Amino acid sequence: MHDDDTEPIPAVRRHRGNHRASDAPATTPEDRTTASDTATAGTRHARRRARGGRHAGPVSHRRRSESHLLRRIGQTISAMAAVTVIAVSGVAWYGENSLEDGFIRSSGAIAEEDRSLDGDVNILLIGLDTRKDLNGNDLPKDILDQLHAGDGSEGGYNANSLILVHIPKDMKKIVAFSIPRDDYVPVTGIPGYTNIKVKEAYGLAKYYAEQKLEAQGVTDKVQLEREGREAGRASIVRTVKALTGVPINRFAEVSLVGFYHLAEALGGVDVCLNNAVDDSYYSGAVFPAGRQHLDAANALAFVRQRHGLPNGDLDRTHRQQAFLTSVANSLKQAGTFTNIGKLQDLMDVAHRDIVLSDGWNLTDFVTTLGRADSPQVEFRTLPVLRYDMINGQDVNIIDPVAIRKEVRAAFGIEDPAPPTTPATVPVSTLDVVNASETPGLAAKVSKALNAKGFPTGTVDTAKFSDGTSTAIFYGAGADTDAKQLSEMLGGVTVTASSEVTAGHVRLVLGTDFDLPDALDPTAGSTTATTSPRTPTTTTTSDTPDAGKPVTTTIGGGIPCVN
Repeated sequence: MHDDDTEPIPAVRRHRGNHRASDAPATTPEDRTTASDTATAGTRHARRRARGGRHAGPVSHRRRSESHLLRRIGQTISAMAAVTVIAVSGVAWYGENSLEDGFIRSSGAIAEEDRSLDGDVNILLIGLDTRKDLNGNDLPKDILDQLHAGDGSEGGYNANSLILVHIPKDMKKIVAFSIPRDDYVPVTGIPGYTNIKVKEAYGLAKYYAEQKLEAQGVTDKVQLEREGREAGRASIVRTVKALTGVPINRFAEVSLVGFYHLAEALGGVDVCLNNAVDDSYYSGAVFPAGRQHLDAANALAFVRQRHGLPNGDLDRTHRQQAFLTSVANSLKQAGTFTNIGKLQDLMDVAHRDIVLSDGWNLTDFVTTLGRADSPQVEFRTLPVLRYDMINGQDVNIIDPVAIRKEVRAAFGIEDPAPPTTPATVPVSTLDVVNASETPGLAAKVSKALNAKGFPTGTVDTAKFSDGTSTAIFYGAGADTDAKQLSEMLGGVTVTASSEVTAGHVRLVLGTDFDLPDALDPTAGSTTATTSPRTPTTTTTSDTPDAGKPVTTTIGGGIPCVN
């Protein structure tokens, strides 16, 4: 039984917030949410824990998503490690040109200003949930059977596995952030959408790019698939860059079949479980507690399992991290560095199944990595404030400002103090809406910003579709004022929106909003405590546990996980 169904891309919904309301496609019986399921926040969270995920509604790619996610990530890291191995042990044998030219390259996803980061490398590892090959063809049945992934009709294009890796030029410590796939984030460049789950940025952009091409008369299936994926890559890179606040100058993408092929070429991987698991009905994962070696099919089940994990997606990110560590260890310890036959098998797989960003000089990259003995690697997971339900879908509510601060600090990027006044006199009308739990916050912020020169517009309570995260949206001609407002507020996400009136900026004050002291006339004074308003979204009482950072070294021990 497979457990990672993905819904087809829906028709465009023309209102703010997450998509899929009345036009949501039908779901499979195992993914439908009943009224009793959502009766209380506690019930929903209990269901999430029991199932190992949070989204029980229409977008149920979670299962296969995460599993694929993990595979993708595993594949991607495997590919990087395999390439490193080749460079260190015999680029001369394999041939530099063969190494560079063998990979499928993607152009346009990396911003020109981000390509050179003074020697540092920020790599986005993308794991795609799809049962298609790079030309859009279905995978062979024998492969699908090995993957325990259904008949091939369930796959989608969610980026269910996202890891942002920072490799500093001094190689002292590599930092990798796992991004939970259901983080609810602003998005740009996708018609009809302003907020989505981060995993959906790839598939939605791909879908609309293909729709546009078809309207222009393009009918070639391979061209549609390839150009659609190019749009998806650009969208996911752009979305993660906006979320984390750091430039991305490299990416590697792997889909379902690539993971299996790489795990097979490696001869399997070692993992360690805190407890025995039996998920035979869904992912096929049936393993005892403790350390064990898994073949390719079971390695896939290990990263795909979504039922019975105590912390749902967050536990799955820890599995991803453990899997990557194991892959790197396998490459280093199993004779891969000196086994020319195994190297060639790995590179043949990598060349066939992995897509890399254009301009990535792998020879230089792997040679640099090879000079490092056993660099320290720290795995982290982006924090989640809480679980909410928006438009019938379970999402992760996050604090974008706090995330950017954490990631930038971990990557060694120092942030200057935010400006206290706009650089130019604002001309756009500022509308402020309150999506927080603090009464009167919109009026307070509007007044404070008006004192800094922003013309006052509407002051109101946020709509349900605004979500509960702080964000800035702007209409035509208001981009400059939106950006300088963001800078003054510490880097709030800025998004163009056709739903905002031209010449207007719309500031949504979420539950994560914190007015900088420099802008707060009451800072330092004592104010009366008032009762918070009732939130417009259903919120659980449990605090998500992202876990502590895991620090290891390439070739070091494999961490035990849930």
